[in-house]
Amino acid sequence: MKKYISILGSTGSIGLNALKIVNKKKKLFQVNLLVANKNLKLICKQIDEFNPKVFIINDLKVCEIVKKKYKKKKIKIFHSFNFNNYKLKKSDIGIAAIPGIAGLDPTLRLIEKSKKILLANKESIICGWNLIKKVSLKFNTKIVPIDSEHFSIMKLLENHKIESIKKIYLTASGGPFLNYKLSKLNKVKPKDAIKHPKWKMGKKISIDSSNLMNKLLELIEAQKIFSIDLKKIDIVIHPESLVHAIIELKNGLFKFIYHETTMTIPLVNAIFEDKLEISDFIKPKSNEKDTFYLKNLNFLNVNKQKFPLFKLKSRLNEYSSTPIIINAVNEILVEQFLNKKIPFNSFYRYLLQILNDRNYKKYAVKLPKNINQIYEIDRWSRNIMKNKILRKTNA
Repeated sequence: MKKYISILGSTGSIGLNALKIVNKKKKLFQVNLLVANKNLKLICKQIDEFNPKVFIINDLKVCEIVKKKYKKKKIKIFHSFNFNNYKLKKSDIGIAAIPGIAGLDPTLRLIEKSKKILLANKESIICGWNLIKKVSLKFNTKIVPIDSEHFSIMKLLENHKIESIKKIYLTASGGPFLNYKLSKLNKVKPKDAIKHPKWKMGKKISIDSSNLMNKLLELIEAQKIFSIDLKKIDIVIHPESLVHAIIELKNGLFKFIYHETTMTIPLVNAIFEDKLEISDFIKPKSNEKDTFYLKNLNFLNVNKQKFPLFKLKSRLNEYSSTPIIINAVNEILVEQFLNKKIPFNSFYRYLLQILNDRNYKKYAVKLPKNINQIYEIDRWSRNIMKNKILRKTNA
């Protein structure tokens, strides 16, 4: 019997990787729901190739074009993300990979309609973990993180009690500027920052990786997902990007998970729960087929001068909603940097301004009980950041 699978963010890197896996095992899956933004060419290709039951398209203009093109097909095409408007069969597997806080509401809705959710949207975890836990418990939905770091932590912790863990380390590649001189960082352009040396990713996550913001957000994720004190989680620079997480046990042993730089590996393991061989999906390199080897592995401390955002680690969970504020401000900073409105090395200064703002605590101490309260804090953070940048650029 085929398993029903739904993907939020089907035209993004995670979605495309997931659909490649589905394509390799077509007899095992029926694509239930796909959600995308506005990539018309890819949306049409996915409809032709996977014949989903429902396709939700965020861009209204693209949605109307696709509706017209496929009006004779049985597929249901919608612009609105509201399951009350149509019947959607419960998915065996849901993959939540819409980037940004925009992915939170769809993720919560998909949890209700899925037996298992593979969670790749870090902003949803950072801003709405309490809501995600509450909805997943209500609908008996299993949550599996599939960012390579958090998937690795989950696997490493499987046979260990939290009390036996001394430290957890998330690894960071160091991005494209690891070996840059400090003096060059103020001249970095957006086109330079999105060139990640190891991973092919979207612009936003590539910028986050280039200045280490992605790791600060992942620290918050790890704390929330695994209920571990933030003081027990740290970051190490690992340029090879082959080790994705390390745990240090109180008995003196260290354990880590090593795999090639592809999201296919955590995705396959999460989808099939370790029951299929990875060789079904990834071709081994000819010279590595019969030889066990480990490449040179390097681990470095974070240089806080080069990556000043790391200085904010102690403030990540200062108050209940500090993570929401940091996430929102960062999204504005990335947007402004991509539009060449602010320099690359200004992120830390702007974030510090928000964390020291006279109204910061008023919003940071709030514990949101619903999604609208999350949006309220998010809006305040974005608006004040935009105003500060506007005042700076007009000065």
